[in-house]
Amino acid sequence: MEKNGLLRGLVHTYHGKDQPVDYYLHLDDEKIPLNDLLGSDISITYLGQKNCISCGRKTNKTFNSGYCYPCFTNLAENDLCIVKPHECHFDNGTCRDESFGETYCMIPHYVYLALSSDVKVGLTRKHNQLKRWVDQGAIRAIPIAELPTRRMAGELEFHLSQYLPDKTNWRKMLKGDVTDKDLLSIRDEVYQHFPEQFKPFQLNENEWVDITYPILETLDKINSMSLDKTETIQGKLLGAKAQYLILSTGVFQTRKHAGYQVAFRG
Repeated sequence: MEKNGLLRGLVHTYHGKDQPVDYYLHLDDEKIPLNDLLGSDISITYLGQKNCISCGRKTNKTFNSGYCYPCFTNLAENDLCIVKPHECHFDNGTCRDESFGETYCMIPHYVYLALSSDVKVGLTRKHNQLKRWVDQGAIRAIPIAELPTRRMAGELEFHLSQYLPDKTNWRKMLKGDVTDKDLLSIRDEVYQHFPEQFKPFQLNENEWVDITYPILETLDKINSMSLDKTETIQGKLLGAKAQYLILSTGVFQTRKHAGYQVAFRG
């Protein structure tokens, strides 16, 4: 198989805990199935051009996983409040795009616990949680609160980050070196740290979600590969997890290279 196109990252489909996630390499508007290529040699070659994943213009450098500088500075999805939702300024009338804010921020959000490299706290839009958990490489997750807006969810997440990490150790996550933990027990402990105004939004889910990834084997040493340093990334495809391809030669973070024009061989 040979395909050329604009790399946009990995997309996936979750089928339940008893089946591994189906992964696809997103090139242009095409999604290349990867699970069937496990154990096969693949290569990704940089063709020397980058294009913004939003407006399509050529750019010498990409920002925030695939945007040109104007889109990075102007689009609402690239505003600082996306990564710091507790600093949302929609109510101040300064949102970059009010319609974006109404669609993506002024809607119910979950605050959740996820086991990836360790138990972490995070947030995501309601109904987007499975995509978010897979993108983070979580093997287990559970929503613990439902808030009416992204800002409120961000305020609760920011508060709980005093007691739990809110970042994933990506090397540990890819190695699968994670201790099995009971999220229900941890959730009950976390509830003790809820500020009074957030207690009405607590959820009492009885079961967590388990996620299995298509991985033939893990690597003892995590070597990160970049198209900025090597024109062609190649090796035997051993698996996929989060936004990473696990190859016999190292790991390749696809979203970091969104906007690169590449040739895929597999």
